[in-house]
Amino acid sequence: MSDAIWQLSAVEQAERIRRGDLSPVAVVQSSLDRIAEVNPQLNCFCFTFPERALEQAHAAERAVADGAPLGPLHGVPIAIKDLTATKGDRTTLGSYSHEHHVPDYDSVIVERLRAAGAIVVGKTTTPEFAYSSFTRSPLWGPTRNPWNPALNPGGSSGGSAVAVATGCVPLAEGTDMGGSVRIPASYCGLVGLKPAFGRIPLDVVPSSWDTIHHFGPLARTIDDARLFLLAASGYDDRDALSLTATLDWTTPIPNDVRGLRLALDMDLGDYVVDPQVEREVRAAAAALADAGAIVEEVDLGWTREVADAWGEHWSVYLAAWFGDTLPEYGDKMDPTVKRLIEHGLKMDAVTFKRLELVRQQAWSQLAAVHRDYDALLCPTMAQLPLPIDTDEYAHYRTQDDGRYYALDMTSQFNFTSPCPALSVPAGWSDEGLPVGLQIITRKDRDDVALRIGAAVEAVRPWADRRPAI
Repeated sequence: MSDAIWQLSAVEQAERIRRGDLSPVAVVQSSLDRIAEVNPQLNCFCFTFPERALEQAHAAERAVADGAPLGPLHGVPIAIKDLTATKGDRTTLGSYSHEHHVPDYDSVIVERLRAAGAIVVGKTTTPEFAYSSFTRSPLWGPTRNPWNPALNPGGSSGGSAVAVATGCVPLAEGTDMGGSVRIPASYCGLVGLKPAFGRIPLDVVPSSWDTIHHFGPLARTIDDARLFLLAASGYDDRDALSLTATLDWTTPIPNDVRGLRLALDMDLGDYVVDPQVEREVRAAAAALADAGAIVEEVDLGWTREVADAWGEHWSVYLAAWFGDTLPEYGDKMDPTVKRLIEHGLKMDAVTFKRLELVRQQAWSQLAAVHRDYDALLCPTMAQLPLPIDTDEYAHYRTQDDGRYYALDMTSQFNFTSPCPALSVPAGWSDEGLPVGLQIITRKDRDDVALRIGAAVEAVRPWADRRPAI
């Protein structure tokens, strides 16, 4: 039994702990042992807390024996991204500018996960300031893809994704401001959800008034993602824009898609999509049709302008929150993040405000699709993972035929932030690399996104397929 604990889902671990036939101590020890095995090879954790985690596991074990009330994640080990505040623990943001930063509070999401009984076993790697779809930083170096360690695992929540994909933890927290949960979910063969904006209160940056940022789960199964939402979602006035409306996450997500209308846009207007990615996304869409959904191809009407406008917004975002670190730490920064910050610092307020015109048009076009369809389907990533030493931004370019060669197809859905966006494994490349299907539902309908994801999980299951490491 102990050898297989790390392979159990969060739901299975929680249920067995609650029944008393699996000790939280054994679960946490299994997690720590797996981290010790995996981390030297893949570099997904920058900090671990073995003594504290085992102390908490013993306390969780006593609570079960005493018949105390148990939270939905009681005794389950989880990981927190090294962008998210954990009280008393270094939180470096992957940057020398925050190398010795120790928050004196838990972020709301950490507070809630702990209250649900989860045990934080460590902090996971992120690129500097979570800016990149590659997880590598000046401070911690590169994180590697568990399916092929020579490749990029995605970012910026790449450490969290690798931790879940390899069984170090069954659940991990990530942040998503341009695809940072969905990108590594796609490249690591996981479920990754950008919930509806405000579903989970966000306090990872100094202001909650921007509208591109989200907390979200990285999980092996749809039901584990549902459990994460049960623990973490709900209004909190520390985030002025968090949602007051709630959804019921207490029961498993149904996987019946009969009668749902699904729109498929393979290239979002002008993306160059790898043939193997297209093959697997189309196969997943066909499987949904076979399960009773109505799947029709559409032209959303977007162009590269939407992704470019998000990029301009993102550079100002970075400049606003981290521009003050340039004078002292610029020489130690990732050169690309430094360039993005410098670009953002030069943008005037009127130019920045006018980005909303592109954003409004993108919203209007997506809303028009959602009036006729329950969800939009597209690839999560246009390309398969690249080698970890690749210049990421050299791969964002306009081809001679005018089409856009880029990696992610995610950031546009941070610009249309009220709509949940879910990545689930669609299939596998010829080399055995996972390919992600992205599911974007109507405003605030996270439940429908997970329902469609559950249908894919039923007809094209992925959870038992694990990297060899």
